[in-house]
Amino acid sequence: MKRFFCAVLFCFFFILPANASHITGGEMFYSLVSQSGNNYTYSVTLKLYRDMGSGAGLDQNAAIGIFDKFTNAFVRVEIAPLISSPIITLTSPSPCIINPPVVSYQVGYYTVSITLPGTANGYILSYQRCCRVGGLINVSNSSSIGATYSAEIPGFAMVANAPANNSAKFVGVDTVISCSSYQFSYSFNALDEDNDQLVYSFCNAYVGGSTSSVVPNPPLNPPYTSVPYIAPYSGSSPLGPNVTINTTNGLITGTAPSVGTYVVTVCVSEYRNGELIATQRKDLLIEIADCDVASVTLEAEGYTNCTDYTVSFQNLTPNTFINSYFWNFGDNSTLGDTSILINPSYTYPDTGVYIVKVIANRNQPCSDSTTAEVRVFPGFFPNFNFSGSTCVNSTLQFNDLSTATYGTINSWRWDFGVPSLTNDTSRLQNPQYTYSQTGIYNVEFIVGSSKGCRDTIYNNVEIINKPTISFAFKDSLICSVDTIQLLASGSGSFLWRPNYNIINSTSAAPRVFPKITTWYKLELNDNGCTNEDSVLVRVVDSVTVNINSDTSICINDQAQLLASTDGLQYLWSPPATLSNPASLNPIASPAATTIYTFNSIIGGCSKSKNVRVNVVSRPTINAGIDTTICFSGSAQLNATHGGTSFSWSPTTSLNNPTILNPIANPTITTQYVLSTVSNISGCPKPSYDTVTVNVGAQIIASAGRDTTVIANMPLQLGATGGSTYLWTPTLGLNNATISNPITILDGNIPLVTYQVKVTNQAGCSVNASVNVTVLKIPPDIYVPNGFTPNANGKNDVFRPIYIGISSVEYFRVYNRWGKLIYDSNKMDGSGWDGTINHIEQNAGTYVWMVKATDIIGKQHFKKGTVFLMK
Repeated sequence: MKRFFCAVLFCFFFILPANASHITGGEMFYSLVSQSGNNYTYSVTLKLYRDMGSGAGLDQNAAIGIFDKFTNAFVRVEIAPLISSPIITLTSPSPCIINPPVVSYQVGYYTVSITLPGTANGYILSYQRCCRVGGLINVSNSSSIGATYSAEIPGFAMVANAPANNSAKFVGVDTVISCSSYQFSYSFNALDEDNDQLVYSFCNAYVGGSTSSVVPNPPLNPPYTSVPYIAPYSGSSPLGPNVTINTTNGLITGTAPSVGTYVVTVCVSEYRNGELIATQRKDLLIEIADCDVASVTLEAEGYTNCTDYTVSFQNLTPNTFINSYFWNFGDNSTLGDTSILINPSYTYPDTGVYIVKVIANRNQPCSDSTTAEVRVFPGFFPNFNFSGSTCVNSTLQFNDLSTATYGTINSWRWDFGVPSLTNDTSRLQNPQYTYSQTGIYNVEFIVGSSKGCRDTIYNNVEIINKPTISFAFKDSLICSVDTIQLLASGSGSFLWRPNYNIINSTSAAPRVFPKITTWYKLELNDNGCTNEDSVLVRVVDSVTVNINSDTSICINDQAQLLASTDGLQYLWSPPATLSNPASLNPIASPAATTIYTFNSIIGGCSKSKNVRVNVVSRPTINAGIDTTICFSGSAQLNATHGGTSFSWSPTTSLNNPTILNPIANPTITTQYVLSTVSNISGCPKPSYDTVTVNVGAQIIASAGRDTTVIANMPLQLGATGGSTYLWTPTLGLNNATISNPITILDGNIPLVTYQVKVTNQAGCSVNASVNVTVLKIPPDIYVPNGFTPNANGKNDVFRPIYIGISSVEYFRVYNRWGKLIYDSNKMDGSGWDGTINHIEQNAGTYVWMVKATDIIGKQHFKKGTVFLMK
């Protein structure tokens, strides 16, 4: 199986002028050269990395400071010369990696021989330089931060002859490719000539040197400060939560984070005979590149299904470089346990352990494959409980209640949820734990089985400073002849005080029968954790009852009854007409006068009181009969009532609203309301009645416009506004009872005024009149020769006067240039007002023409001029 780890490890070291940002990593190690008495000679090597793009070379010498390991006191400085500076380049890692980055950096080796006397404390060797490369993803303002590289020489106080030590030396290859979001691994493995036990961990990168002190000589004394990590990254999680380190071999594995450069520091601790003697450090920059590779990755711990038989699979490192998949689910009972889907699922026929295999680009270039174990054992149910006192400093017993259909429960890990502690854990199946502070703790329980099933459940534990006491009631009221049972709950033993008229004073539910009001105090003892609380038993010799006085209501009305009492039980009767007979203040709706009884009880004591609700009828009232009047007419109202007083509304159209028979003169239909206050029976509510006076519509009567007629010529009159008509006088009329009679006048009476009585369907009538001027001359058209449109109401309009004319063909007015400015064929009295489009015209002469037909069919044509005067 081919495997590519797609993550680029950039251990670069920028050497620019003085404080240029160029450091990408480093480490320090040593070997024991010789021992002479208590003097030990070591060959110390400082290994530095610089960025090839920095444009500057390595320093020619390195100042290595020596410090007491226990007191951090400065001992001396040794100058290590630059021995070699090879350039390492990796340009073509694999044809199956898409867009691989170029790895290239320079490594500087500084070596010096140092002789030191053996001490109980040992030594710290350190070197400091500014500055790190800029733009780090996990460190803030990295371009202005330096670095410290150190090694430790153990002392006699740790292990006998500990100074005769060779430090652990990192041996991992420094050129590795890593692609973002892909699984990768990189070895920080180290070797130790003394065969000491080595333990690996992520640790903080140190600052050292600054822009003002680029190469401190001597270096600053320890302890050293961590670089400022950017959340969520830290020294213990420099590449995020998806990348971890194996503590036994220094292998870091996981899913590469987003593209960028990260500082990673690994500490290797040397243990001899179980004692920690020294810690060595390696500081590198890892650059995660935007590259791609045909790689398949399954869950590192395999797949375990403890619920059912179906398992889903997916490649944890998918990419476009993969053309096909082939899955074999490891089910030897069938040949159909394969799939070419990207993310398949498979249902296994039985419990057991299977091996799933996936191949990317099967039988193609850049193929990759991997396998994983699949464990199918459904029927795994984690569960636990706890018992004992939940008081602070009391011991709680935790009990594993988990079950497994297959295999046995064989692993447990408890975390008792104390945030400030790391040792609040247990691997026992049924552990005990004592909480030292009150609070709510979220207990985590991780349980596993021999079949590989594993699950995590949580449960809250509330730790209190005293046991909880709960009462069914804390205040009660009894009669002096009664016995009551107190009800309490809690974990522990009970003791009630005082020992006065009490039965079973050590139970949760004693019976008491005090004759006076008494506080009964309960002490609850839960394994030495105690609490106290009290119950008040109030005692009375009688029941107190107060209710409202007798009252009167009108028929069909309601009354609210009012009662107050210290009784524990109470009831009104009779209940049929009450909204809630068990309420202190029910609503009563009696149909007739009723006596209500209120009864209140305290145990063996009771008391009753009565209230009378009188039901009386409302006052009689009659506002009269509705009527209809003509517009501008009047009607007399006629009302009666049986109350003590009355009033009308509205009053504005009544001639006297203080009497029962006023005259109403409404202009519109109006409803008059007559109300009475109360009657002698005591009904407190007024009665109401209404009478409506309907007002007929106003008659708009017309007999037509005044007119002029030729003697002995017929003239048709026209009236409007009603349903019937009556004309007077009847002189010359052919029918005096229609709206449009024809009249013929001989002219002996030059002016006749006709009056018509217009009546509507309601029988209301209005008179209208029209004047008829009779001329003993032939039909003609008379046109004035001037007019004055000055809005004074006199001679404001220019129009012809038609005598005996039946129709007009046109009446036209032209200005001096012959433009038509007015045209009409109406005989309604309208004419020209001296404007054109509402613009007043100048004074002057205008030309007019008129053509019409008279009543005997003869045509008349006239023209002339008119003078507009201002």
